Amino acid sequence: MPWIQIKINATAKTANKVSNMLMGLGAQAVTYMDAQDTPVYEPLPGETKLWGDTRCIGLFDAEVDPAPIVAFFQQHFGEDVPYQVELLEDKDWVREWMEHFQPMQFGERLWICPSWRDVPDPTAVNVLLDPGLAFGTGTHPTTALCLQWLDSLDLKGKTLVDFGCGSGILAIAALKLGAERVIGIDIDPQAIEASRDNAQRNDVSDQLELYLPEDQPKNFQADIVVANILAGPLRELSGLISGLVKPHGLMAISGILESQAPELLEVYSQWFAMNPATEREEWCRLDGIKKG
Repeated sequence: MPWIQIKINATAKTANKVSNMLMGLGAQAVTYMDAQDTPVYEPLPGETKLWGDTRCIGLFDAEVDPAPIVAFFQQHFGEDVPYQVELLEDKDWVREWMEHFQPMQFGERLWICPSWRDVPDPTAVNVLLDPGLAFGTGTHPTTALCLQWLDSLDLKGKTLVDFGCGSGILAIAALKLGAERVIGIDIDPQAIEASRDNAQRNDVSDQLELYLPEDQPKNFQADIVVANILAGPLRELSGLISGLVKPHGLMAISGILESQAPELLEVYSQWFAMNPATEREEWCRLDGIKKG
């Protein structure tokens, strides 16, 4: 069925109010969009950051008359409130969304493949993973940097911790690449569930252990630790993350902007001989070997 979009410009302070108004006026869904192409980085757990100039987009049945809705917002925010009304053609939106996700190669051996696509190279290391609620499908530069790093390692017989496992993409890739035992840790129960489902899809669930932080094994150290989270938690949890790595073990952290790398290099150099940052699209990965 066709739809109309009504876009109302707001601010970070008024966006939630505008969103609630759109829902109250019959919107089937409301989304937020940056009106000025301004990046927003590092929300805290449970926090939703909004742009200074935010566009609220309400999706309505095409039979809805937009004029009274626009008039309502003009009454509350003034006649000059920026707005836009667009007609959306009737499409198979699920198929449109699925078309955006293609198999992706990382390094020499590793492919991440949506389940509805054919595997490009059956002889490669293939991870089947569909986009979902938990972070990590391979499309973000930070995930790609970590996957390339894992592909470059000899993981045969190694133990690995995926700290902040999200969808489980790094943990599952490590197992597919030869790791013997992998532990995934995440603060979000939804991420644990997503990792478990993806591990079952890839036939590695018997090798993947998943824990909330309070349940993780005590006094455990792994050969390799990877943490693809954000700079703030990486800084605050640096002692904990470093303690998970055996002497002479390997560590990689990502979710770091280029501007944040020097500080984190200094922090982790307390425990690791750090390599230069590896950069991709203004994000970077830091990795090193733990000092003996």
